[in-house]
Parts: sequence; structure tokens; C-alpha cells
Amino acid sequence: MFSPSAPQPLPLDGITVVSVEQAVAAPFATRQLADLGARVIKVERPDGGDFARGYDTAARGLASHFVWANRGKESLAVNLKDPRGLAVVRRLIAEADVFVQNLAQGAAARLGLDATTLCAEHPRLIAVDISGYGAGGPYADKRAYDMLVQCEAGLVSVTGTPEQPVKSGIPAADIAAAMYAFSGVLAALVRRGTTGRGGPMEISMLEALAEWMGHPLHHTMHGGTPPVRTGLAHAVISPYDAYPTADGARVLLSVQNDREWRRLAEQVLKRPELGTDPAYATNAARTKRRAETDALVGEALGELTADEAIERLETAGIACARLRDLTEVADHPQLAARDRWREMDTPVGPLRTLLPPITLPGTAAAAGNVPALGEHTGALLRAVGKSDAEIAALRREGVIA
Repeated sequence: MFSPSAPQPLPLDGITVVSVEQAVAAPFATRQLADLGARVIKVERPDGGDFARGYDTAARGLASHFVWANRGKESLAVNLKDPRGLAVVRRLIAEADVFVQNLAQGAAARLGLDATTLCAEHPRLIAVDISGYGAGGPYADKRAYDMLVQCEAGLVSVTGTPEQPVKSGIPAADIAAAMYAFSGVLAALVRRGTTGRGGPMEISMLEALAEWMGHPLHHTMHGGTPPVRTGLAHAVISPYDAYPTADGARVLLSVQNDREWRRLAEQVLKRPELGTDPAYATNAARTKRRAETDALVGEALGELTADEAIERLETAGIACARLRDLTEVADHPQLAARDRWREMDTPVGPLRTLLPPITLPGTAAAAGNVPALGEHTGALLRAVGKSDAEIAALRREGVIA
């Protein structure tokens, strides 16, 4: 019988991943694997490494993107255009369980590191190609940065206000592709456990984000009209928005049905007659009079502090939330109460990081260290049989860093 208190290994202990990765999509995918116990060897260019290392210096001199997406990995800095460097990586791949790459379209194939080629050579290997638009079709060679894919997938068209479309504040296309690569690898590992064979896998940022567009896409395809952009409001529910409070904060609430509206009118707005007034009694009526409905809610909450508003809404059983900025999220009482923060080592010292969101009872959650560029190059080369003299020569000649 399973005991939650009994020590358990992380589920990917013993799995080795080699990744020729950059930016966000592949690094975030392999970070999920590292969080579950996999050994992840990150292959980087000797001259600067993953270009996400240089996006900013916000994390005490390190790039915030890189710190977020690369904990728990080993860094091998090697020039893949040099046959000696490529041979080292191919040797590591031969002994790995998983290979991931998100180089520019065609670059991996030119090196013989595309998923199809590698899986033909190593039948147990699971190999993943992540690209912007997929290997075929008219967009195959098109540059695919996150914002561009957000536009092509229609996310920007449904995000923002009626007057102004905006991109998501997080790299949604990168994250979508990363999470499908992550779940795809897990599924392929299960299949390999049954069949003994790995196989190639392809993940497209456009196809991943288009899948996430399911609700507005189906609304448009089958209903004939796209949902309107409504900012924080909801296109078909009212009231559903963020409202200012007396202390300068904003509280978001959502009324999901007419019973909740009656409770809101009675207990929060203190105007019980609005609960049965035909002008507001149904969601259809309230949505038709959205401006008037919002004004009624805004007037009532504007007389309360955020704490008072939240207390009154929760007592009435109305779903609500504070509109927090990121400084407040970093001090969120729920994350603190659940002990979700840890410190990880980095080249600039310890930094706070969130534990992985997959909580596994009985396991020590992994929140590994962020590697310096090439930090593990020497050890990895020795592991594939290189002598100290050979390593020194490769370093002098710029093959490794």
C-alpha cells in the first residue's frame, strides 16, 4: 500500500536528456524533465551560450528568462560546427534516453541531429524537434518568435480592449510548445516501457498555441463571429471585471448565474431590489446593460477597502480575487502558507525560485541549480573518454568553453 510519508524517488530518476536548446520553448520543456528528476545536459555555443543568457540582467546580473527556464541542468559549451565538438554531442546522445532541439529550421538536419535521423540510429531514443511552424508547409522556414506566433495563432486578436489588441504578457507560444513537448516525452517514455522503442516527435509553436485557442476558435468557426475583446471583462458574462476600491486597489469578481446576482445585490450592493429587477435579473439583461451593471458594482465597491470588499464578497459566496502586481505575487500568502519557495544556487549566488507545480507526496521536490556557461564541460568530456590534455587542446582551439 502506498504511504504518502514513505520516501519515493523522483519519477524520472535515471533518465538522461541531451538538449541543443535556446530561448524558451525547448529550455522550459527540459526544465520540467529536470524538475522530475531527469539528468539534463544543455548544449550551448562556446561564444556566449544560449542567447537567452543575454536577454536582460534583472536577476542580480543574470537574465530572468534564463534563470526561470534552466535550473537543474548541466551546461556543455561546445562548437557543433567543429567535427570534434559534434562528435562529443553525438556520443552523449548515443547514451541518452531523450534528445530535444529547437535550432533554426534545417540547422539540426544539416548536423544530423534531427529527430528522424537520430531515431534511425538509436531505436530506443526519444527525439523531439521543436519549431515555430513545423517541418513542412509554406511557413516552415519563417522566423518564429513568440510574439509573431501569438499573432499568427490569433491570441492577440482576442486579448486586450475593444480599441487595442495586445500580446500576452508571458511567452504563451513558447510555453504552449514546451508543455506539449514535456507531456509528449512522458507519453513516449511510457510507450517505450511497453515496446522498447523510442521514436521521433515534432512540436510546432503555432499548432500548440492554436490548440490553446480552442474556445474562441470554435466560437468563431461554429458561431460565425469572433468573441469581442473586453479587457478584464468577460464577453458573455456580467458582472465580470475588476473594480476599484477605496484604498486604490482593484478587486475582480465573477457572477456566474442569476442566483449569485441576487446574493450580490442583497449582501454586497445592499440593493436587494436589483436582484429581481427585470433590467438586471438575468445575465442576458445585465450583459445588454453592461455599463450600467458595472457602474452599480463599482459604486458599491468604491466605498470599501479591498479587504472589506473581499470579505463581503466571500461571505456572499461570490467568486473574487485581488488584482495583484508581481511584487505582491512574490509575497502571496497562499504560496507562503504552502511553503512553495526555495533557494537555488546560481553563478551570482542564491536566488528564490518556485517549487515545481507537480507535487508528488513522498518525494523531495527538485529545484536545481542554474549552471554557468560551460560549467560541466570538463566533467562531461572526461565521461566520454577525453583526457585532460585533449580537453585543454579543445579549449585552446575554441571548440569548447
